[in-house]
Amino acid sequence: MSSSSVVVAEVVRSGFVESVHHGIIAFSDKSGVGEIGQPFFPRSSNKPLQTVGMLRSGLVPREETDLAMISASHDAEPFHVDRVLGILAAAGLGPEALGCPAQLPHGEQARDAWLRGGGGPERILMNCSGKHAGMLATCVVNGWDLGTYLDPRHPLQVALADAVSELTEEPIAAVGVDGCGAPVLAVTPIGLARAFQRLVEAEPGTPERRVADAMRAHPELVAGTGAPDTVLMGAVPGLLMKSGADGVVAAAVPSVGGVAVKISDGAMRARVPVLIEALRRLGVSTPDLTEPVLGGGQPVGEVRAVRFA
Repeated sequence: MSSSSVVVAEVVRSGFVESVHHGIIAFSDKSGVGEIGQPFFPRSSNKPLQTVGMLRSGLVPREETDLAMISASHDAEPFHVDRVLGILAAAGLGPEALGCPAQLPHGEQARDAWLRGGGGPERILMNCSGKHAGMLATCVVNGWDLGTYLDPRHPLQVALADAVSELTEEPIAAVGVDGCGAPVLAVTPIGLARAFQRLVEAEPGTPERRVADAMRAHPELVAGTGAPDTVLMGAVPGLLMKSGADGVVAAAVPSVGGVAVKISDGAMRARVPVLIEALRRLGVSTPDLTEPVLGGGQPVGEVRAVRFA
C-alpha cells in the first residue's frame, strides 16, 4: 500500500496507545481518507460482485438463499457445508470438482468440533468453497470446461471480471491469485464502495439486488454464527457487508451510501472498528462491536478507530 495511507485505528492497552494501524477509507461519494484512488486487491469483498457476474452468465440457483452462500467466506459450520454440497449436487457435481485448497474449518468452534470428530482438511471446508461451487455451477450451465475454471482466460473468469469492472465503473487494474486459487481483481477503494452502493440500490429482481437481498436475508451464511458480518447485517436495517482477507471490508446502506476500508498492514483486528466509525459518519447507527486487547487473559483495552473529519 502507498505511504499516503493515514492512521485510522489505535491499539490501546491499559489506557496507553501501544500501536497504530494505517489505512484507507473510501466513500461512494468520492470522499475519504488516504489514497482512495489507488488500486488494491479487495480479496473476498469482491465476492458479491462476482456472484452478480455468475447470474449475468446464466447461473440458476436452486433458491435465492444459495446466492448468499456463493458470496460467502463461511466458517464451515454444518449448515454451510450442507448448502455448498447442495449447490454442487444440483449441478451434478461432487466436492472433488472444487479447485480450492483443502483446509480445516475457518470458524474456531466448527474447527474444534471437526477435529474432535477425527476430521482433517477438505476442500468443501475451505471458506471460499461456496464461491467455487457457484463458479462450477455457472460453467455447467454454459457447457464451459470445468478443469480450467480458475484460469483468468477462462470464459467464466472473463465474464466475472467484466462484471466487477462494470459495477465499480473502472477497469481492472491487476489480476492476481487469491488465497483460494481463484483470480483476484484489483480495483480502487472508491470503486468498491460505489459497487456496493449499486448493489443495494438496484431495482428489485436484478442480479445486483438479488445478491444483496440474499446476503441481507441470510447473514449467517455469509460468514458464520457471531461473525461481524453476520451480526452487523442482522442488526442494521438494509446493511450489506462483506469482509475480505488482509484487512478489507466493504459495506453499503440504500439511500445512505457505500464505504470501503483497507487496513494497510493487513490487520484484520482494525477493520470492523474503522468500518463502524465510517458508517456512523454516514449517520448509520450500529451496535458496538469491540475488538478487545487482552492482558492475562482478560480485556485490558481495545482496538479503536481514530475519528476523522
